[in-house]
Amino acid sequence: MLPDPDASPPEPGDAAPVNGLAVIEAALPNLPLSPGVYRMLDARGDALYVGKARAIRKRVTSYTQTARLPERLRRMVFETRRLEVITTASEAEALLLEANLIKKLRPRYNIVLRDDKSYPWLMISEDHPYPQVAKHRGERRKGATYFGPFASVWAVNQTITALQRVFLLRTCRDTVFDSRDRPCLLYQIKRCSAPCVERISKDDYADLVSQARQFLSGETPSIQKELAREMEQAAEALEFERAASLRDRIRGLTYLQGSSRINMDDVGDADVVALHMAAGQSCVQVFFFRGGRNNGNRPYFLSHSKSDITPEAVLGSFLGQLYEDLPPPPLVLLSHDPDDAALIGEALSFKAERRVELHRPQRGDKRAAVEHAQTNAREALERKLAESTAQTALLEGVGRLFDLPEPPARIEVYDNSHIMGSNAYGAMIAAGPAGFLKSAYRKFAIREAKGGDDFGMMREVLERRFGRALKEDPGRDGETWPDLVLIDGGQGQLNIAREVMAELGLEDIPLVGVAKGVDRDAGREWFHIAGREAFQLPPRDPVLYYLQRLRDEAHRFAIATHRAGRSKALTKSELDDVPGVGAAVKRRLLNHFGSARGVRQAGIDDLTNCPGVGAGLARRIHEHFHPI
Repeated sequence: MLPDPDASPPEPGDAAPVNGLAVIEAALPNLPLSPGVYRMLDARGDALYVGKARAIRKRVTSYTQTARLPERLRRMVFETRRLEVITTASEAEALLLEANLIKKLRPRYNIVLRDDKSYPWLMISEDHPYPQVAKHRGERRKGATYFGPFASVWAVNQTITALQRVFLLRTCRDTVFDSRDRPCLLYQIKRCSAPCVERISKDDYADLVSQARQFLSGETPSIQKELAREMEQAAEALEFERAASLRDRIRGLTYLQGSSRINMDDVGDADVVALHMAAGQSCVQVFFFRGGRNNGNRPYFLSHSKSDITPEAVLGSFLGQLYEDLPPPPLVLLSHDPDDAALIGEALSFKAERRVELHRPQRGDKRAAVEHAQTNAREALERKLAESTAQTALLEGVGRLFDLPEPPARIEVYDNSHIMGSNAYGAMIAAGPAGFLKSAYRKFAIREAKGGDDFGMMREVLERRFGRALKEDPGRDGETWPDLVLIDGGQGQLNIAREVMAELGLEDIPLVGVAKGVDRDAGREWFHIAGREAFQLPPRDPVLYYLQRLRDEAHRFAIATHRAGRSKALTKSELDDVPGVGAAVKRRLLNHFGSARGVRQAGIDDLTNCPGVGAGLARRIHEHFHPI
């Protein structure tokens, strides 16, 4: 039953309980009437809710009329202990700031887009005589042109393959390009024009790059006409091999035009955004069109209250958060009219520095595209709900197996990886009702345990993980505390884990050691729990399969972490310790002298002759290796 918002929850140590409604009423006289963003905070200072307003005081005043509020907002008012505001120049700026804070703080009572993945882009370099085409994530750099976003790496790779087949552009890194003395396999299979060994002139390669840019910008018909004209000229000149090559490129271009796209005429850059809601959950499917080409689609699952949320409110909140990380296109096609559609359009136009139109089509190809996206959203949500049901049943089985008071909402699994004690890392993965919680994964570079001491490594990992958790959340009120901890190992590892937890005062967290049998056969694992004899599960038990998946995922993550650390150690150079030598200068030095040893033995004049190394830097490098 919902508590009365006018009542106050008891708090230890308080002479008089704090009333959330009273907190808001007390703050009202000092609130501005200007546009901005307000944050409702709980007793620990965590954000409960982030909202925007044209006039902050008037908007916050509405929260004092609790009888008119929906259930989730009444709960929010009840838990509020502090109010913070940020003023902005306009309501559109407030909307953009609200979206930014929601993605950053993930307030409990907001509709939250839980998606931490960055979007891949396609990059064509500009700072090389023979530009490279490659996929790119992260911050953009100067000296390159970017096309996108793409929904997935797969979509980028498909486009890069198309650019290789049709435009014969190189994909190799500059270091590989500079070291070639004969064409690679891509030239043999007609996916590269081999500029590395000058099988094509700079001007001709520049023409290919220009055509690729036109293609990515949606100018495919003009490219096709140009290729057809060149093919006819080659045939008339009896250059049949060149004519055949141009014919293959035209065929590839024709195939690309007819595949991997929803039929929408006269649409250049646009996003199709469609929502489906069921069983208190929402899925938004987004199709990205750039230059008239379909750059793929991605489903987004939103976290929100199961009641009193309308599709219009969900879509309105989603759009602000979606374009927090993405440049909005000129046209956004929608399945519903979002709340505050005019304001959202104004805010997105402000961010894009050009007009952004939000449109809900009623007929034609655009409507068909929205319906297609909505079908994808429905099917994605149905799959997720089915997986969630199965996951819930498995977690209930885990709870029964280990005598937990209720099914675990968060399981953490720990494993170590090293080779004879070198490059040792500990790894933690987490899982719950939504599956693996990739954003919660943690890796620990082992600092103290030496010589392959697996017990010492496990002790160090657990002390660091739970010691820090106690410092950050001594009351254990957050959602990052596990309901079950699985240790990859037998009774010895379990005993170490129990000792650490006892020292930290966390004996109430259930611990289980998972050890393979004598022959280390999957399916014959032994489970070790304090106070019980070690036991096994039937080979075909679904809960056993689930626990194996958890253990295998921890093992995979630990090995991947170890390999990454080992590779970093192998590629580390003594040049990394030279002041003023970054990655670019390091690459030039190694290309010029062949090795770090060659750089170390070089004189100041030799160092000065290296491209990109001036007299001052050459002197510093020489003094680093030859101190006075």
